[in-house]
Amino acid sequence: MSENAPRRSDATRTAILAAARERFASDGYERATIRAIAKDARIDPSMVMRYYGSKEGLFDAVLDVDLRMPDPQRLGRHDMGKVLVSHFLTLWEENNDVLTAMLRVGVTNPAGAERLQAVFRDQLLPVARHACPDPEQAPTRAGLIVSQMLGLALTRYVLKLPPAVALAPEEVVAWLGPTVQRYLTAPHP
Repeated sequence: MSENAPRRSDATRTAILAAARERFASDGYERATIRAIAKDARIDPSMVMRYYGSKEGLFDAVLDVDLRMPDPQRLGRHDMGKVLVSHFLTLWEENNDVLTAMLRVGVTNPAGAERLQAVFRDQLLPVARHACPDPEQAPTRAGLIVSQMLGLALTRYVLKLPPAVALAPEEVVAWLGPTVQRYLTAPHP
């Protein structure tokens, strides 16, 4: 019996997180309830509380996102724009529910906004610092990159605007890669 306990525990956590991602993405933080998440996961609400302690604890677990940024030391300084756009597209396709939940909650909830800011600050800023000619401008440049990536995500994956959805990933990279590259390496205007 003890051999199965960790597997059941892992399966329960996975089910809770999957249900929470979908619920936060569809309902937002404020309207999502522990009861609804538990129902979606087909478990008792007390189990959600047992594993995550509170709605906020569950939300933090859902938004514990690793962008798996490429190592800037391994990237050519002049290829970073295309690499970053391609990376974000792939990441979004593979983790659509997590990132969509993060984006939707980030625009409707102050705690979600702070979490989203921290993810990008902690994970994208080091890449910008490596690439930009003046490291003091890295926060501004990283902010501009985030504006492009989240704008793309909003239009392509949340609002699902037909022209944004219709673009093949290669087209998105071809259009946005040079813009992101300019944000990283162009002289300050």
